[in-house]
Amino acid sequence: MNSLPDQFHALVIGASGAIGKAFVDLLGDLPRCASVHALHRHSTPAIDFADESSVAEAARALGGSRRYHLIINAAGLLHGEAFMPEKRLADLNYTQMQATFQANAFGPALVLRHFVPLLAGERAILAMLSAKVGSIGDNRLGGWYSYRASKAALNMMLRTAAIEVARTQKNSVIVALHPGTVSSRLSQPFRGETIGRPAHDAATDMLDVIDSLTPADSGSFRSYNGAELPW
Repeated sequence: MNSLPDQFHALVIGASGAIGKAFVDLLGDLPRCASVHALHRHSTPAIDFADESSVAEAARALGGSRRYHLIINAAGLLHGEAFMPEKRLADLNYTQMQATFQANAFGPALVLRHFVPLLAGERAILAMLSAKVGSIGDNRLGGWYSYRASKAALNMMLRTAAIEVARTQKNSVIVALHPGTVSSRLSQPFRGETIGRPAHDAATDMLDVIDSLTPADSGSFRSYNGAELPW
């Protein structure tokens, strides 16, 4: 992370998941990183996208002492104990759609609202983990209705926020990142352990992409290999 100031401060939301934990570990090992704060449902402060007030309270608690040069949201939901991704229209239901949008779009939107003001005035980056299956232009297989739609909604929130933020924070970058298939609890039902990469490798690749971005790239949708993805 040579593009960030020496002794930069980082914050990872969703740090209890495989990719989030990998980000925390990698950043913590960097001599140029002065601090990395890990946020999740059981951290101090806690953040839970099912509790709107917790997002604002976490931002208030962390924003009093410093500003951050790197904020990463790695939280997300593909399936739960009660549901799997929908394969057909007949599978659609409010409960699943609400839970998926809350985790993948509504919560991250509140992160944008409350954590963008915590970005440092010099070079700073806020990265959100999205997914290639959230690309409308790349959708050729169908299925996974709620997950696809929630990630598409996230991408629109991020793109719109990037336009607004660029007017006042000229050195900030806001970006959506596709991590690829990662071996994790999220991908386990879909042969993730067989076809996925280790979370450490995915996080390393994404940090390299983050490090290469300039303010002109703000509002873009990038793959872990740096390629720009279609909306």
